[in-house]
Amino acid sequence: MEWILGFYGVQFVILIVLFIGSWFIWDRRFKKKHGQNVPPGYIRTKEVSIDPTTKKRLVVYFHPETGERFYKEEK
Repeated sequence: MEWILGFYGVQFVILIVLFIGSWFIWDRRFKKKHGQNVPPGYIRTKEVSIDPTTKKRLVVYFHPETGERFYKEEK
């Protein structure tokens, strides 16, 4: 009986560690791709979206050489 609790306990701890780690990685990756200052080389597109969590309007900028996208917050 104790090995069953240990087995599921270890799986639960691993799941929590993966969840917390992925949350920090996703947050850092997304936040560096939007803001007020558009980096050089980016071209404005006609695409506009509303962030569902913050309700801010985001205009999409595109870098033709790298294919990266940048989201500028508009007021």
